[in-house]
Amino acid sequence: MRIALLSYRSKPHCGGQGVYIRHLSRELTALGHSVEVFSGQPYPELDPGVVLTKVPSLDLYRDPDPFRTPRPSEIRDLIDVEEVLTMWTAGFPEPKTFSKRAARLLRERLDDFDIVHDNQVLGYGMLDIAEMGFPLITSIHHPITFDRRIDIEAATTRRKKLTLRRWYGFLKMQGKVARAVGKILTVSESSRHDITADFGVDPSDIQVIPLGVDEVFGPPTAPRVPGRIVAMASADAPMKGIATLLEAFAKLLTEREVELLLVTKPTPGGRTEKLIERLGIAEHVTFVNGISDSELVEVMGSAEVACVPSLYEGFSLPTAELMACETPLVVSRAGAIPEVVGPDGECADLVTPGDVGELERAIAAMLDDPERRRRMGLAGRRRVLEKFSWRAVAEATAAAYDEVITARRETTVEEPASADR
Repeated sequence: MRIALLSYRSKPHCGGQGVYIRHLSRELTALGHSVEVFSGQPYPELDPGVVLTKVPSLDLYRDPDPFRTPRPSEIRDLIDVEEVLTMWTAGFPEPKTFSKRAARLLRERLDDFDIVHDNQVLGYGMLDIAEMGFPLITSIHHPITFDRRIDIEAATTRRKKLTLRRWYGFLKMQGKVARAVGKILTVSESSRHDITADFGVDPSDIQVIPLGVDEVFGPPTAPRVPGRIVAMASADAPMKGIATLLEAFAKLLTEREVELLLVTKPTPGGRTEKLIERLGIAEHVTFVNGISDSELVEVMGSAEVACVPSLYEGFSLPTAELMACETPLVVSRAGAIPEVVGPDGECADLVTPGDVGELERAIAAMLDDPERRRRMGLAGRRRVLEKFSWRAVAEATAAAYDEVITARRETTVEEPASADR
C-alpha cells in the first residue's frame, strides 16, 4: 500500500505523536508498504525508507520563543493569516491550519496514495481530503477534552479559565470531524469509551490497537542508584500529576535519602518550578530532557522505583517503556494505565490519582522491599514482550487500512447504480 501519514506536529522522543509516527512508519515500511509522512514543526525523526514531506507552519510555539509574532515577510497566504490571528486571540490554530495545508498538498497528488492516515489532526481539511476520494482512517490517542477539564480545574483565576476555554476552542472542530471521518483507531478501551462519550462517536466505528514498545528499551546493564525515583511527563501540565508526586517526594525526604529525576521540560517560572521552590526540594530534584532513546533507557534503568502519577492517560507509553526496562512502578489508577500494567500488584502498584499520602506510602513500601521490586520488574518486562509490539501494531493497522480501502471501493462502485435509479 501507498500510505500518507499525517501529523500536525511530531516532536521526537517526547509526546505521543512523534513516537507513534516514527515507530509505526518504520514497521509499516518493514512490512513492504510505502509510507510518506506529512508533518508540521517540530518534524519527526524517521527511519531509513520513510519519506518526510514537510508542511511548514509559522511555528508560533517553538523553543525558545513560544507565542512569537512572525515577521510580515513570513506570511505566505491566508492560512498563515488565520494561524497568527488565532494565536493572537488566545486560540490554538495548528490542527485546523495544518489540515488545510495538507489538503492543499494532497489535492495535487490524487493518484499517489491508497490511503490517508490522520494522526489526531481532526481538522476540517481532513473532510476535504475524504471528499477528494482518498480512503481515510484516523487515530485518536485520547480526546483532548480531558486535558481541557483538568487544566481549567487547575486554573486559579477567572481570566486564566477564560483563556484556557479559548485555547481549547479547537475541540469543537475535532468533535465534528471525529463524528464524520468514519473508521477511528485508538490505543485502549479507556480511550474508546472516552471518544464515544466526549466526541459522540459511534463505538462501532472505533477499533482498539494498543501501542508498542521499541526493542531499545531493556533491562539495565549497570546497578540501579539507591533511592532514585524516576517520573515521566511528556508535558509540564496539571494532567501529568507532577504536583502530587512532588508533595509526596517532599514527605519522603523527611525520612530517607531519595532523589527524583523528572523526565520533562519545566515551563520557566511555571507551577512546577514554583512548587519545588516552595517545598524546598530543589537540590534533590533533577530535570532531564532532550535526550536520545538510548540515554532515556539508561535513565529508566537507573531508578529503584518509577512513578507515573498522571490524572489521565489515553495509553501511557512511558509506563510500558519503564516496564520493558524492568523498573518497578507506582502508577495512578487513571485512564488506560490499569490496562497497560495489568492486575494491581503484579507489574505495578496502583494508587488513587491526586492522593499525596497514598502515593508517598506506596513509594516508601516499594523502596523498602528489594525482592518485591525484582519480581515486579520481571513481571513488567514479561507483560511488555507478550502484549506490546510495534510490529503487531503495524500489522493490525495495515489490516484496518485494507478494510477502509475495500469499503471505499465498494461505495464508489455502488454510487453510479444509485444515481441510475
